[in-house]
Amino acid sequence: MNVTSPRAKHVWTALAPARTERQAERRAVRLPGRLTWKDHRGTTRFASVVTCNVSELGVYVECQASVAIPLYRLVQFQLESDARHTGDLPAALRQGRQLSAVYRISPPSAPGEPQGLALRLLVDPKRAAAVPVRVRATA
Repeated sequence: MNVTSPRAKHVWTALAPARTERQAERRAVRLPGRLTWKDHRGTTRFASVVTCNVSELGVYVECQASVAIPLYRLVQFQLESDARHTGDLPAALRQGRQLSAVYRISPPSAPGEPQGLALRLLVDPKRAAAVPVRVRATA
């Protein structure tokens, strides 16, 4: 008798999924910043970070001290005020605090090494200008 488990089975493949093109170009930028979030008890937490790369939609930061931020947690990210006007930064990062979601956490590769966090900036997507279409009434 074949009894199936009520849990879903995970299928692993030897091939990695095909990578799609990035939605926005990344730029290597090392600038100081700050993360602010609320932990599971509602206590406000802070962490000083340094950006590694930025794009219009996301930023990858490193934090020297290990932080306990769960995956998909909403955080406020901001560059230090004197760093906002340097280089070719996306507009969202120049404005100050930006609501973001943690979507990848990289643990330190060795003791004393920084922890990495990939943040998705929660910005409105750019909307393409609508092309007017002539429509005829049929009624």
